[in-house]
Amino acid sequence: MINPSSPVPLHIQLRKSIEQKITQGLFEEKIPSERELMETYNVSRSTVREAISQLVIDGILEKKHGRGTFISKHPVHYWQGNFISTTEMIERMNKIPSTKLIEHGIEVVPEELNKAIALENAYLIKRVRYANEVPLAIETQYYPVNIGLQLANLDISHGTLYDLMEKELSIRLHEADEKITAQKISIEDAELLNLPEDCYTLHLERFVYDVNGDLVEYCIADYNPELYSLHFKSARAGK
Repeated sequence: MINPSSPVPLHIQLRKSIEQKITQGLFEEKIPSERELMETYNVSRSTVREAISQLVIDGILEKKHGRGTFISKHPVHYWQGNFISTTEMIERMNKIPSTKLIEHGIEVVPEELNKAIALENAYLIKRVRYANEVPLAIETQYYPVNIGLQLANLDISHGTLYDLMEKELSIRLHEADEKITAQKISIEDAELLNLPEDCYTLHLERFVYDVNGDLVEYCIADYNPELYSLHFKSARAGK
């Protein structure tokens, strides 16, 4: 609830409370009206509007004229200096993750990737990732052959690959180098994501390293831009 004695401004307290209830699934499709929030939290209309305004800017809520304020359909990815699996990200948005394995096996690394990952052959795992049975992303992951072969003996059709690497293969993941761009998706992948041809996706390129600094995964992922957004949190460095 709201603490009027707290040094934290009321609209920030309210914003955090609303966001927490969304995360917990207490608010599912839309949030209560301004009047209901004013009465529940005993705050002014301006406080409610300021809190809602910030949640709209953050992409957590969206206003629909004449209908109210709804919870955004975008599963927002919070970028906080650490990397998490797609499964964890979907679960944090209170959605049910699922996976469809498209292909896997040893492949010659495409020439354009050879220099980037310094591997001539790699073990490829390509999967479609779903949130509440709706296709969210296509992930194409390349592993050193020895790691890929070990993963192939595990449940790569449903398991979280980072969990499998850490818990089953005892690989200590350390850091990732990631880049996000907009890129036109292939006709084949557009069909898998139920997107029109010539559609642009949020295209992620990720290099994952273990504690020894060795590359253990190179991931290319295309996210449905209608269902996925990025939320960056940052602070101004002191001078």
